[in-house]
Amino acid sequence: MKRSTKASIADRFSTLKDPRIQLKTRHRLIDIIVITICAVICGADDWVDVADYGRAKKKWLKTFLELPHGIPSHDTFGRVFSLLNPEEFENCFLSWIHEVFKVTGSQIVAIDGKTVRRSYDRTSNQAPIHMVGAWATKNRMCLGQVKTEDKSNEITAIPELLRLLDLHGCIVTIDAMGCQKEIARKIVDQGADYVLALKGNQSSLHDDVKLFFEYARERQFRDLDHDFYEITDGDHGRVEVRRYTTVSDLDWLEHKTKWKNLQLIGMVESERHLGDKITQETRYFISSLPNDAKGFAAAVRGHWAIENELHWVLDIAFREDESRVRDRNAATNLAAMRRFAVSLCKQDTASKVGIKVKRKRAGWDNDYLLTLLHLS
Repeated sequence: MKRSTKASIADRFSTLKDPRIQLKTRHRLIDIIVITICAVICGADDWVDVADYGRAKKKWLKTFLELPHGIPSHDTFGRVFSLLNPEEFENCFLSWIHEVFKVTGSQIVAIDGKTVRRSYDRTSNQAPIHMVGAWATKNRMCLGQVKTEDKSNEITAIPELLRLLDLHGCIVTIDAMGCQKEIARKIVDQGADYVLALKGNQSSLHDDVKLFFEYARERQFRDLDHDFYEITDGDHGRVEVRRYTTVSDLDWLEHKTKWKNLQLIGMVESERHLGDKITQETRYFISSLPNDAKGFAAAVRGHWAIENELHWVLDIAFREDESRVRDRNAATNLAAMRRFAVSLCKQDTASKVGIKVKRKRAGWDNDYLLTLLHLS
């Protein structure tokens, strides 16, 4: 086990440059990385936790790590990860994912941002880090992430993230912040389709689409190439009806040619019944998909997976919003490890338990941890 485990992880991080002055280093970089990855999966939320995990598991770690000077201190873990280049570190995880997991084609890739709220540093007046990530909804894994300083910069971060991904045959969904002509073009150029939400940042297009649907509905969509799909679900006294309407007759749309491969506009009407209270919401989208309301509905609904399966898990099971790691590189690298850990835990479909329980089990059972890491 010593040789195969060490080689497997070391190979995946062989391209990562050690930023430290070599003559002054006491701990091997790969030892620090392996301990941290294992610790984060097993429940560590900060550098003190990582060091505590290392000390508790030292005997086992020694079976495949050299540890020439024992387990590093929590300050050493924090200092090393503050020096590591986040992009290089992220690329190592991406190569690991691409090697171990095959991303299924024709699946939905949801792109959205999340702020690590307590990474705000008052002393330097630095905004909290904001991560833009891509979540493969069918494979249930994070395909990549990039850091941006604040939400307004998602427009520049999304193309950078797209550049890292193999999207051929996928459907990319993005909320209104990413509804940009250049982003749509980049998605299509990478062999994928897009479903982009419309809001105020594309006010003219949003208003045109809204007015068109109001006009078309009055005429009951007569003589229009359209499709319709409705679904009803609910629980605990809540009933929700969602109606999806798509239209592919777009010759009237002034800016159609400026959006690469724009094929349809879509309207989603949500009606929620809770007791005597009824709430309604209408949202609008543009897409390169063919005129199929059911397929469009699957993409729109699939986008919420990044909130439910990634962001919610990061906050509840990994307590990401409580993280006080404020160094920019360290916080970004730790965020990358959390997302990788979520992806690994999600791959275990045999255990019908939540992520919190899986993390505990990995901490208790070394063989289970190796299974999650795909090293056994």
